[in-house]
Amino acid sequence: MRTRFSNIRQLAIKEFRSLWHDKVLLLLIVWVFTGGIYSAATATSQELHNAPIAIVDEDRSPLSLQIGEAFYGPYFKPAEYIAFHEVDPALFEGRYTFVLVIPSGFQQDMLAGKKPDIQINIDATRMSQAFIGDTYIQSIIAGEIGAFLDSQGAATNLPIGLVTRNKYNPNLEGHWFGSIMEIISNVTLLAIILTGAAVIREREHGTLEHLLAMPVTPVEIVSSKILASGLTVLVAATLSLIFMVQGVLDVPVHGSVALFVAGAALHLFAATSIGIFLGTIARSMPQLGLLMILTILPLQLLSGAITPRESMPDTIQTLMLAAPTTHFVSLAQGILYRGADLAVVWPAFLALALIGLVFFLAAVSHFRRSVAAG
Repeated sequence: MRTRFSNIRQLAIKEFRSLWHDKVLLLLIVWVFTGGIYSAATATSQELHNAPIAIVDEDRSPLSLQIGEAFYGPYFKPAEYIAFHEVDPALFEGRYTFVLVIPSGFQQDMLAGKKPDIQINIDATRMSQAFIGDTYIQSIIAGEIGAFLDSQGAATNLPIGLVTRNKYNPNLEGHWFGSIMEIISNVTLLAIILTGAAVIREREHGTLEHLLAMPVTPVEIVSSKILASGLTVLVAATLSLIFMVQGVLDVPVHGSVALFVAGAALHLFAATSIGIFLGTIARSMPQLGLLMILTILPLQLLSGAITPRESMPDTIQTLMLAAPTTHFVSLAQGILYRGADLAVVWPAFLALALIGLVFFLAAVSHFRRSVAAG
């Protein structure tokens, strides 16, 4: 047993040295956990920010002016006033995302107890802003109308008051969610890339036969590659979480970083085993790239990292229970977002350990057969 561990340690050191001399992979690791995290969190914001809006005010009343003054940053740019005949050309040219049309007699009808309409014209080609902005505009208009009617003594107060509180992310900052989810996704991506590329690199350089001529077993070879690649990704992800996410982006983490690292280590055991398995199937780097597209896309898209699993068909939800990413996303979100402890996330830890063991045994078995086949 001592000899086996010594062999794994020496082979892992060889893997670290090979990775150190592969500057392209090193640059990829550094970028993915630094610039990649920052750009994904800040450059692809999905929330409403400085949306251009215009108003056609045909009422010219205190209420219509009050509504117009309610639109300001950071959600909207200051509202611009245009004539009705300018609406279609302005939307066609893309000058505004939203155009409100307040009809003549709007304030008078409101005070008379009627229900006049305000038309909201939306450039729906800007899909994310269009959907979110429509909700914001309706809420702003309703609030201003309520305040105006209350000041005029014409408001009808509801017997209850609704107060919305957003847990974890009270200001709905998009980069709080995007930065952490990018780390979770990159852990899987790099784990599969590094281990798969390590196997292909051994085959292309002709060093795999040299390893097999040495007194080492396939289990030791596979274990060393999993150890080296997994430890590299784990250290990079941990440093990124501490210095990039918490430091540069100032994103709060509610749970234990150490518990997240432990869960990430179990996930890396499974993900790197998948990488070894793919590396034994592929015969070249281009083939490995094609296999990774077929593997990583379903793992990322159907794991719950991008869309909630509850919105997926029941069959997909059941099938994805066999994927390590499903349980990793669940435990990572629970720990980092909601401050969950081990008593809450232990089922995901157990699932990752079992799935990792299955993929490890499959990787070793296929590695042994592929080597025997030449």
